[in-house]
Amino acid sequence: MVRELAFAGEDRWVGLVRTEPGVRSGWHHHGDTDTYIYVVKGSIGLEFGPNGRERITGGAGDFALVPRGIVHREVTSPDEPAEAVIIRIGGGQHVVNVEGPERG
Repeated sequence: MVRELAFAGEDRWVGLVRTEPGVRSGWHHHGDTDTYIYVVKGSIGLEFGPNGRERITGGAGDFALVPRGIVHREVTSPDEPAEAVIIRIGGGQHVVNVEGPERG
């Protein structure tokens, strides 16, 4: 993932994220930060929930919210890159890597 910062402050981060096709991020959460996503190009899937079995996918023009503390990972289509505007609001560390989702 390539992140391009647009604005940043004590309690916010706004930028553009570009991701190559077929990328699956590591499991993580955003601490005390709510993350708002607007998909500009391609599609982005979010896997979360017990054993990572829940999934939502957004395509160009879709919005998504990842609430603070939710363990998840991003997945892009194997066929095309993705591009999204990301807005993070809240304090503390913006990305906290973890071993995996909760078991269930």
